[in-house]
Amino acid sequence: MTERTSGFDRWAAAYEAMIDWPKRLAYEAPFLRRQFEAVGAGRVLDAACGSGRHAEMFFQWGMEVEGADLSPAMIAEAERRCPPSARLRWRVRDLRQPAETPGGFDAAVCLGNSLALLPDERAVVDAAQSLWAAIRPGGRMIAQVINFERLPDGPPQWQKCLQAALPQGERLLVKGVQRCGGRAFVHLIAASLDRRPQWESTCSELLALKAERWRQLLHRAGMTDCRLFGDYEGNPFEPETSPDVILVADKGY
Repeated sequence: MTERTSGFDRWAAAYEAMIDWPKRLAYEAPFLRRQFEAVGAGRVLDAACGSGRHAEMFFQWGMEVEGADLSPAMIAEAERRCPPSARLRWRVRDLRQPAETPGGFDAAVCLGNSLALLPDERAVVDAAQSLWAAIRPGGRMIAQVINFERLPDGPPQWQKCLQAALPQGERLLVKGVQRCGGRAFVHLIAASLDRRPQWESTCSELLALKAERWRQLLHRAGMTDCRLFGDYEGNPFEPETSPDVILVADKGY
């Protein structure tokens, strides 16, 4: 998370409620596990980990894991659900800050649009360089953002609508994604279910970069051999149809 995501502290519970975590992790796990096994990864950094669901999954696989996020609220939720241990550490840290132990990880992941939430391309390069430095020679970096190229240019595309119990009470939550030229936004609306309902909303801006531009920025960070996938099934990237931009790079010896 970054300066542009300070609202996530206040909206942490709402964002968490919008995700069907069992379904999402079941879909993503086989791909991620293959990536780790390919480089013999036992120590993993989950950068911009949010509420720590991926880090928790890696920990359950028997790995040594560090989950880091700029949002204290997200890290507090991760610690509540999965307390720190000898194999699991939680850190409040900006995506661009270096890890405490350079070269101390076999693999690093940065998932769920975290790179897209950075303020500009320079910040993306800085974050990628920081993550690259955290990986040992022979290690692997995996980054994922949604494929903005397939979104129509115009009004928000409303994706989800559900009722959830939040700390402030029952709320109807509506989430949408919008692309306006080279800019993209995530909208979240929360409406109370009282007799006289009230509502509030938040909007987070994202970098709406094309897949090849993401690869170029990671190349500038030192990832000269960066492979591109279009989804967690490992299919080739197709600009008009792929749901994701997934970048995988190996660090040479």
